[in-house]
This record gives sequence, structure tokens and C-alpha cells, in this order.
Amino acid sequence: MSDLDKIRGSIPPIVTPIRGDAVDYDAYAELVEFQVNNGSHGVLVNGTTAEPSTLTIAERNRLVDIAVEVTNSKIPVVAATGSQSLAETEKLTAHAVAAGVAALLIVTPYYIRPPQRGLVQFYLRIAEQHETPWMIYHIPGRTAINVTLDSMQEIREKSPHFVGMKHAVNDLGFATECLEHLGDDFKIFVGLEELSFPMMTIGACGLMNAVGNLRPNVLVEMCEAVWNSDLPTGRSLHQRLLEINQSVFFDTNPIPIKYMMKKLGIMPTNEHRLPMLSATPELERRLDGVLERAGLLEDAAA
Repeated sequence: MSDLDKIRGSIPPIVTPIRGDAVDYDAYAELVEFQVNNGSHGVLVNGTTAEPSTLTIAERNRLVDIAVEVTNSKIPVVAATGSQSLAETEKLTAHAVAAGVAALLIVTPYYIRPPQRGLVQFYLRIAEQHETPWMIYHIPGRTAINVTLDSMQEIREKSPHFVGMKHAVNDLGFATECLEHLGDDFKIFVGLEELSFPMMTIGACGLMNAVGNLRPNVLVEMCEAVWNSDLPTGRSLHQRLLEINQSVFFDTNPIPIKYMMKKLGIMPTNEHRLPMLSATPELERRLDGVLERAGLLEDAAA
């Protein structure tokens, strides 16, 4: 497989461990190693689940460096380097490229709500500064802006190393249109947990889902089932994950994920930086029920 072909499958967005309002880099390295040891096809650094808007540029860059070092080329590292600021995005992107990441994921500038022509020029300005494969992070629920198919096509025509997108919106039709007009080699990663299996069956190449922080192996198995045309197995795995997938949105992501990771002993704390806060006691009890019904509490005890 070429390096670009390896960018597929389950690539979980790793959470950022916080201890006493500081980033716990040692715990982060352990989380990356956890993904390697559990068969994930790659790791995503500084995705939404990492709470990047609460981190400094230096902290985000350090997380990229750790992921590249820990994975040691065993699996691809995808770095999310976008922000609402062009200058900040350029700095984050330059660092990730120099660190040797396999690909970049650049979110649509949030809050600003730019016109489509502004989005196109924003992406092309960044793309002309490097040759690393890059993707658009399409998450209008957070950014308040959609990327149109026409914009995607223009960017694809003018930036040969624009290779795909993370699609975090409930719109299977748009995913199909992108594959039809941009080619079957256009990489679409699923960004909404409940659409993991359906979107893969229509052509998505993989998943970038927060639940991969909890159950990396199940998401790996689902991807491989689809690749092997074993749809009954893929559907069965999708059903097994249903309640866990839903629990991600019991509160703002990654509040539920961080609590469940701490409960299962995957990381030592579930702290956040303001304006995010840890799970309430009521949410903890609700999530404990999810973990118990999924059999994960028994697995952790064992």
C-alpha cells in the first residue's frame, strides 16, 4: 500500500488529558500507545474531541510531536491544524508538516461564517504552502458553515493534494455526491458515530469517531468487515455500539468520553479546561449504566 492508501480505517481523535489545568503529556503518550496496541489504523491529533480551542498553539504542536514519536511510523498520524484564524492555521500546519504527519485535517473557519469564495481561498492559501495530503473537516454544527460541492470541486481542481474530508453531519446524500463528482478515491471519514456503518457502506473509507477512545478494536473490526463485504458482521458491530455511540452526545463532547475513559481506567483523570466542565453526578450515573449494559465495566474489572 502507498502512504496515501494507508490513510483509511479507524483513526480515533485522541482526547487531551488535563491534570490541574495543565496538559498531561505522559498520559497522552499512553493514549496514543493504547491505540497502537489495540489495532487502530491511525490516530487523529487535535480533533474536536481533543478540545483544541482550549489549547495554546505550543500545546497543540507538542501533542503532534508526541503522537509522531510514539507511533514511530507504525500507523499514520493525522493532525488537525485548523482554526478560525488563517495565521494560526498556517503556524499549526507548518509545524505538523515539519513533524512528518501523514495527513492534515483542516476545519472550516468557525464563527466567521465566510462566503464560499472566502472558504476556497482560505484553503488554497494554506495548501500552496505544503505538499502533505490534506482534508477538509466538515462539521457545520460546530462551525456554522457548510462547504458546497462546487467549492469542493474548485479546491480539488486547484490543489492536487486535497484528498478528502471528515464528514460530521447527518447527510449521506452529500457524501454520495462528493464520491460521484470528486472520484471514488476521494477519502471520506465518518465524523458522526451513529452514521459509521451506513456511511461506510456507501463508500466512506473510514471513521474518525470519539468512541474509538473507548473501543478501538470494535471500530477496527467494523471497518474490516465492510472492506471484506461482510455486511452482517458490520451491522452487528454497529448495533453493539449503538448506545455507546449515543452516549457521546449526552453532553458536549468529550465530557462523556473523558468520564468513561477514567471509569474504565484508560486515563487517570477526566478534567477539562473552562468553559468545559467534567461530568455531573447525574451524568456519571447515566454513563455508568451505558458501560454496564455494554459489558465494559466487567472487562475493566477483569
